[in-house]
Amino acid sequence: MKTSQLLRRLVPVLAASTFLAYGTAASAQTAAAAAPTTPVRVRATIDKVNTDSLEVSAKGGKKMTLKLAPDLMLFGVSHAAISDIKSDSFIGSAAVPLPDGSLKALEVHVFPAGMKVGEGSYAWDLGKNSSMTNGTVGDVVVTSGRTITVKYPQGEKKIVVPADVPIVSLEKGDRSLLVPGAHGVFFVSRAADGSDIVGRATIGKNGVVPPM
Repeated sequence: MKTSQLLRRLVPVLAASTFLAYGTAASAQTAAAAAPTTPVRVRATIDKVNTDSLEVSAKGGKKMTLKLAPDLMLFGVSHAAISDIKSDSFIGSAAVPLPDGSLKALEVHVFPAGMKVGEGSYAWDLGKNSSMTNGTVGDVVVTSGRTITVKYPQGEKKIVVPADVPIVSLEKGDRSLLVPGAHGVFFVSRAADGSDIVGRATIGKNGVVPPM
């Protein structure tokens, strides 16, 4: 086959390959742009409830409009007590480190029976060096300073719970929790169009301010 004939046959193939490669790259870029960002926690008070969005005042007074995801997951938050924490309860606790390697709780929240969310110990945003530990309670000692041992797949933590630390319980909820004046922690993602979308939120009941 002559060189000129070979080139005439190859040009359409190369052009098609280039087009497909460009289309694949463009599709990947479009998908990446459309993907929502990693959720951040927004602690805020609900000002107004709309059909598919909330108008809220975040800490510091910032006004925000939060779109409600179609699969929005909601939890109600109520006051609880140390006596509500039993061996085998699944809890979470925002805390700061103590010199002996244990943790000092800033808050404790008790999950509904059978629910395990976010097991482990990882950085949190309730102050310098704060962490969140979610796990199953091993021991609860209330005679020597209210100490809880929390176990998770990678290890365990001993958490000291001071008497003035808020303890709350979580329960599965619905959109009836979303009322003006309610306080919440909203897990917010930024969509490609710049809007803020709530996929999960914990909402205080009867004036409770979620402490986590």
